[in-house]
Amino acid sequence: MITGGKSYVSSPPAFSNDAKKLLICTGSSVSIFSTSTALQISELEGHTDLVTSVIVVPASSKLLNYCWTSSLDGTIRYWDFSVAELVKTITISLPVHSMVIPSLLSKSSENDEKQPDLFAYVSVDGSQGKEKLPNTLCGQIRKCNLTKSRMVGAVTLAETKKPEFVTSSPAGEYIGIKDKRKLRIWEVPTKDSERVFYKKIKLHHTKKITTFAFHPTERIVAAGDATGRILIWRGFGDKTLCVRDKSANEDLMNIDDGRAGVRGEDDADSCTTWHWHSAEVKVLFFSSDGAYLYSGGKEGVLMVWQLDTEKRKFLPRIGSPLLYYTSSRDPSISTISCSDNRIHILKMPSMEIVKSISGIKLPRAVPEVLDGSCNGLAFNQTSGVAAICTDNYCIQFYNLFDDREIAEVQVCERNHQPVDEVTVTISVVALSPDGCVMCTVENRLPEDGIGGLVSLKFWVCGSQSTNFSLSTIVYEPHRNASISEIAFHPTRHMAVSSSYGGDFKVWVSKNAIEQKDQARPINGWKCHAVGSYKKKPLTAAAFSVDGSVLAVAAETVITIWDPENNVLVAVIGESLEPISRIAFIGKSDYLVSASRGSEPQLSVWSLSRMCVSWSYKLHIEAITSTMGDSFFAVLGLFPKTSNESTLHDVDGVILLFKAEDPVPVATWFVRKARGGGLAFVHLNPESIEGNTSDSTPAPELLAYINNDHEYVIFSPHGDQLDERGISLRENHVMPEETGRLGYESIYGELADIKPLNNLNSPASVLPSGRPWETIFSGSSHNLPPFTKLCSVFLESLLEKRTTDVE
Repeated sequence: MITGGKSYVSSPPAFSNDAKKLLICTGSSVSIFSTSTALQISELEGHTDLVTSVIVVPASSKLLNYCWTSSLDGTIRYWDFSVAELVKTITISLPVHSMVIPSLLSKSSENDEKQPDLFAYVSVDGSQGKEKLPNTLCGQIRKCNLTKSRMVGAVTLAETKKPEFVTSSPAGEYIGIKDKRKLRIWEVPTKDSERVFYKKIKLHHTKKITTFAFHPTERIVAAGDATGRILIWRGFGDKTLCVRDKSANEDLMNIDDGRAGVRGEDDADSCTTWHWHSAEVKVLFFSSDGAYLYSGGKEGVLMVWQLDTEKRKFLPRIGSPLLYYTSSRDPSISTISCSDNRIHILKMPSMEIVKSISGIKLPRAVPEVLDGSCNGLAFNQTSGVAAICTDNYCIQFYNLFDDREIAEVQVCERNHQPVDEVTVTISVVALSPDGCVMCTVENRLPEDGIGGLVSLKFWVCGSQSTNFSLSTIVYEPHRNASISEIAFHPTRHMAVSSSYGGDFKVWVSKNAIEQKDQARPINGWKCHAVGSYKKKPLTAAAFSVDGSVLAVAAETVITIWDPENNVLVAVIGESLEPISRIAFIGKSDYLVSASRGSEPQLSVWSLSRMCVSWSYKLHIEAITSTMGDSFFAVLGLFPKTSNESTLHDVDGVILLFKAEDPVPVATWFVRKARGGGLAFVHLNPESIEGNTSDSTPAPELLAYINNDHEYVIFSPHGDQLDERGISLRENHVMPEETGRLGYESIYGELADIKPLNNLNSPASVLPSGRPWETIFSGSSHNLPPFTKLCSVFLESLLEKRTTDVE
């Protein structure tokens, strides 16, 4: 079994101490990427649920590549990530949503000869065993002794309605959480122990606080709210947290004036407000010297504010809302995490994006008027590549076997807009069986009933396997009706588009240049034929395996056509509800259809007898069939009235059938099935390590993608896939790079220099008359070091004399 499609942005990532590696929380594991190549190096596996935080231990004489991780599985683990080895596991039996270890950041702990106990502050879900009432406080801020592997039972810093994200100051002096419209901040004791007193303060605001950050050196905290405002509190905690004598504290309590912007009795000297963002602020981070503040949010723009002057500059057009900003110990590199499951590596201070780590894109927003009629997922069954519609009007090509993005095609040239209203959507994407042609349908929704537009676009693959360029645009291909399906001919460059307006059109390439190993269409596409059936809406279309038959669903009936002559051959029975999916079952004479509505139905039709063979009352989300035999698989949805709690959130089922038999061959229960996809894919035997047999057929596997774009690939017939999948993934994991140091990191590797005392070469014994004219010529990075040049250069300037010594 091969799994993938995990989120890279569920939690903030962390840099290694040398900034050459980036540790990313991906589902129940931690993936380690190279910052120079943006490719995966290794993986930390051991957690059984979502990993919520990863904290790298600062470099010391003994600890160089160690980290702590927390998870919803109720454990905290200690790793040596240089060798991907688990060192220690601490079980706290409560789901950990966030964790900080302030003492790792404290400078005092580095100077202590006797290292004290190491404490972590965790945000946990304490609702286990409690009755969940409307006002139940589920979130708790607890303390854990990592050295002794136990929770400090007597210490609960706070209780909140839900677990909140814990933030630590850069020096480990303070920790805090956001709680609706206020900040709750605690001072971490200098010498932490299990029994200490915590000083705490609260800072209030009129709007919901979404994020906040501590200044690295001064008593300053910045917070962002849901309206896009940034608040800067200066001198927070001077009365409560600052250590002074009693008389000084009494004097501070008597000073009430001069606190501009501070609300009520909040313990702060002043509070200023900045406003540039138009939506909620999600990212706040101070630079290492504290002179600048980074902010970002839904606009997809990274802002940099100068703290003293409020001057700003920005990195625009990132293309997706920002979630996290992460800095490293190397001031020239940092990252920003975006909601489209992508992490950009930035070169600082110019904020140039040098590399991107791209996971599978999250589902796109679909307007209600198009809900149920969009097909934003297509598969290339011969290569295991999925084409996915994304929110930024792109098609992402994702290799399911390698679990990485291989290309992205911009379908609609539109910048990211931080608005909730969707006016343009890609409703259909389809790929030809050979992967050379892609077809997309773009819907521009009307405003007040005016201005709607449907565009059909054909894309042709270039020299690279995923380099698509636009070939043809057809505006309003079916008048003002939407397109329901795009089906490609299995062997020719021909496609069929069916529409809800009551007609279908056959599209062919104008020209095809036959090359030695491929046929690539050029010069665009044109309409070859038009067909309809009693002006009924055409809801689905499919070609047979050999391309000799075309099936088009006309609402509740299936029409059979000769695609070459555009002749109606037959009409198959009538279903109770409109048909949404049809597919031919391999090389057999069976056809499968699925209808939606109040009485959904899965039906298998016999083309030889022109009648239904068998059927089920089942809501079908996706259908796929094998190319050779008579097997097919469907993704079914459970009724909403079913008791999902007893099935552990299972809401769907994958059923494998043989066309002649209504009894399923195999059954798998799945989650998040609504909006998911299903396809048979072929694993190339050449990509399997150790397989050199030319006669071995390509294994036919089943790929399932849920509505969160998490996927699994498995053998539907129970064949062993684990070893094949592991060897396949290992072939694409990049080895760890060995960095260059000193001279080589600046000028490159030194050139080989032959010694001057080589007696086998007579010419090298006699020095040149003017050697200084040539020894410094050439590129600077190819020059030998100065220590090797100096003796030769000085020797050429001195006059040699022969003397007789008596």
